[in-house]
Amino acid sequence: MDISSKAEDTPKGVDMTTSEKVVELLNQASLIPTDEKLTALKQVQELIINKDPSLLDNFLDEIIAFQTDKSIEVKKFVIGFIEEACKRDNELLVRLIANLNMLLKDESVNVVKKAILTLTQLYKVTLQWLVSSKTLSEMQEACWDLITQMKGEVLALLDSDNDGVRTHSIKFTESLIITLSPRTPDSDVPKRQDADISLDKVPKDHSYIHYGTLCEEGKSALEKLLKFMVHPAISSINLTTALGSLATIARQRPMFMSEVVQAYETLHANLPPTLAKSQVSSVRKNLKLHLVAVLKHPCSVEFQGQISTLLLDLGMPQTEITRNTPVPREPRKRPRYEQYTEGKKVKIEPALMEDDEDKEEPAPLAAPKPAAVPAVQSALDLTAEFLHPLLTPENVANLVLISMVYLPDVMPASFQATYTPVESAGTDAQIKHLARMMATQMTAAGIGPGEHHKRACKEEQSEEDSTAKDILIKRKVPAVILGQAISVVGGYSEKPSATEPPAAPKRLPEPILPSAPTKLMGASGRKKVFRLSDVVQPLSDTQNEKLTSSAVKRILHSEKAIAQSGMSHVIKLLSRLVTQFEGMMKEDVLQFILEDIRSRSDLAFSLLYQEYNTYLSQLPSGLLDSYDQCLFTLLSGLQEKPEQRDGLFTKLVLEAPIITESALEVIRRYCEDESRVYLGMTTLKELIVKRPSRQFQYLHVLLDLSSNEKEKVRTTALAFLKRMYEKDQLRDYIEKFALNYLQLLVHPNPPSLLFGADKDTEVAAPWTEETVRQCLFLYLSLLPLNHRLVHELASVYTEAIADIKRSVLRAIEQPIRGMGMNSPELLLLVENCPKGAETLVTRCLHILTDKVPPSPELVERVRDLYHKRVPDVRFLIPVINGLEKNEVIQALPKLIKLNPIVVKEVFNRLLGTQHSEGSSSVSPLTPGDLLIALHNIDSVKCDMKSIIKAHIPSSIMAVLEAHKKPEPSPVEKEVNTLVS
Repeated sequence: MDISSKAEDTPKGVDMTTSEKVVELLNQASLIPTDEKLTALKQVQELIINKDPSLLDNFLDEIIAFQTDKSIEVKKFVIGFIEEACKRDNELLVRLIANLNMLLKDESVNVVKKAILTLTQLYKVTLQWLVSSKTLSEMQEACWDLITQMKGEVLALLDSDNDGVRTHSIKFTESLIITLSPRTPDSDVPKRQDADISLDKVPKDHSYIHYGTLCEEGKSALEKLLKFMVHPAISSINLTTALGSLATIARQRPMFMSEVVQAYETLHANLPPTLAKSQVSSVRKNLKLHLVAVLKHPCSVEFQGQISTLLLDLGMPQTEITRNTPVPREPRKRPRYEQYTEGKKVKIEPALMEDDEDKEEPAPLAAPKPAAVPAVQSALDLTAEFLHPLLTPENVANLVLISMVYLPDVMPASFQATYTPVESAGTDAQIKHLARMMATQMTAAGIGPGEHHKRACKEEQSEEDSTAKDILIKRKVPAVILGQAISVVGGYSEKPSATEPPAAPKRLPEPILPSAPTKLMGASGRKKVFRLSDVVQPLSDTQNEKLTSSAVKRILHSEKAIAQSGMSHVIKLLSRLVTQFEGMMKEDVLQFILEDIRSRSDLAFSLLYQEYNTYLSQLPSGLLDSYDQCLFTLLSGLQEKPEQRDGLFTKLVLEAPIITESALEVIRRYCEDESRVYLGMTTLKELIVKRPSRQFQYLHVLLDLSSNEKEKVRTTALAFLKRMYEKDQLRDYIEKFALNYLQLLVHPNPPSLLFGADKDTEVAAPWTEETVRQCLFLYLSLLPLNHRLVHELASVYTEAIADIKRSVLRAIEQPIRGMGMNSPELLLLVENCPKGAETLVTRCLHILTDKVPPSPELVERVRDLYHKRVPDVRFLIPVINGLEKNEVIQALPKLIKLNPIVVKEVFNRLLGTQHSEGSSSVSPLTPGDLLIALHNIDSVKCDMKSIIKAHIPSSIMAVLEAHKKPEPSPVEKEVNTLVS
């Protein structure tokens, strides 16, 4: 930017100094925080608008570039700067109005509200600037088109979802109505608005801005405001604002007083049902104040009856109403007052406009009077006049009796708050008021003679409009032929006629787009600019931390005084302050809490919640690091202090907003503490049950503990998991985890998962009894609860190595015994014995029949397995007592070839010495039958002589010696004979 070009117009020293200050401030504003940035920008505004306006054009783009700043306050400053700049130099409207339009559509509600307030002022400034010229440039026309478009957008914001935006839109609508309506001699205008533009100062022959269109827009805005005010869901704040706006409109534009009084009557009869009792009282109080303000206006004479009746209903005494009622003026004084006012207004006009051409245009003072009463008012008056003679005592009594049926059982609070006894009941004024109230309800419902008359008038008016439109089109044709200039009505483009080529669409003003920030260069590098840092020595980081830490410690050690004073909010303030700073301050507070966490738990929870609130306020880019550190420190401190009450640990875990990974690790360590294992796992169980969104993450911790090396931790975890296995939503996850661990046994080497590694990779270490059991703990605990899982064990067993198989066979005794031999799934496993799982099935059969005799179902399935699929005689040993005699005799040749230890078990079972004394077992062979069967073995077919000599005698003798009696039995004698 060429600053030296501006320096030629003013003395060099002054201009250069001001320019240099502006450059320095703008450079600083692009680097410093928001609060300091606003201070710098306000100084720039003061310099280039008030001190040296010649610099305004030079630095305009640089200041407007801050509209893209993230700070809402900076954006609001840019809006305020646009307003001040345009008021200082109207020509800047063409350049800046598009930027204001962009900010009007900002995402922030506060920015939108500020933009509406600025548009309220700039609309009047723009209109006053444009009407001062008879002809407008293309850019001026485009500027008016855009500001008209923005006006429509703000009127549409009356339906916004935000209460504050609606309030600002109401005030904009009020200003718009006053601007787009003529000022009369009776207008009560505040002194600060005396120079504002109004419709009577707009020339009727302007080339672009049409008087009639502006008048219609003002009336349309009034209709929208009236319609908005009677909406049943209007809020109390919006309703109060609208009441004040209507009173202002009535005082400044008396021609609208009829509509305002009518609106007040309608509101008084139909208060919104959404208002609370206190809000109803507030609305009635405001309504009374604004009615009194309207009553004081000289033009309220013809409405004094209606206003007085409303005030009486609102509880105002008649004497006070009389005191506020103005004295009627004599008709003869009115013309002289109007001439005086007109002459006075002509004197003011030169101060309002720089162009003197509009002085010749007379102000239309009496023109609006015929249109003072709209169609709605006429309909209400007609209906009221129709009802007035019908409201006889007899008819009113009948109406009251009929309405009694529809009354609620309990008096509504709104009626009780608004009811005022009628002092003038039965008088003619009160009957007229009652007729008007009923007419208001009927007109709103679209019934009554007034409403019928209104519809008829509308139909006639539409026919006249269509006829007038045809005539207007016919009269326009010669004007086009003669080449006369046709003005554009209100800035809106008409359809091009057949004789003219279609006009190209107008381009609206484009906003000033911020370019890449470049450092502004001063006019001279030799001049020294004042800097605060040159005269003030900043504190070092160490000094800052020391002072901050000391201040926080003073607050912390005043806890007793704070508790005695009852100022509990100090805890919230302190926690909010601490969360805004990192480093020593937070560490000091956490250390202070952990010194006596039992009595300082309120501060701990407040600090934790404030950290979480800070994280939520920074979404979606927020991080949980600070919250995680706070929660981890508190939980770790509780875990390391065994003398503290354990219930506080559970409370902190259950009431924390989010359990982070590091906090979950602390909970895991708490559960691994054998002195607190039950409380820790109870807390973990509560997390799983009460936080379903992350219950599987917490459940995984408990599942990991089920294979812990500490027996107490492991057994407690298994007990909790067996109870949770009964819940349908957790069953599948627990079962899947157990089966995943079971599947690890198919690996030739144990995975690193069993040694605490993150990834499932194999290690060089061989399988041990401990690592095998680690994979089986959870599975074997669930097996008695879900017998179907036994098939998974069989499939894994067939693929496992020999060491793992031996460990599995030693580990399954208790679960298999818990299933029982009547288990359908176990019987199915025996029936469909997988290939390679024969030893597993045999082990299961031995476990089941070790203490009790086999059931018939088990014997049947073992018999089928032996005869049809696996002819291994070892399958028959567990169920040998359940076989027939001939089956046992047929199997003896194969049985006696087995290992001597196995043969001994066979004879134990056959001779009834295998089972306990409490169980009854009948052997298919007596001792004598057994000896005879052994002797009858065909030694020719099977060379069994040496086997019998080697094994049978010793086996039978071992059995008999184990059950030796005082006197030799016949069996013993026979055996001794055979042996000798």
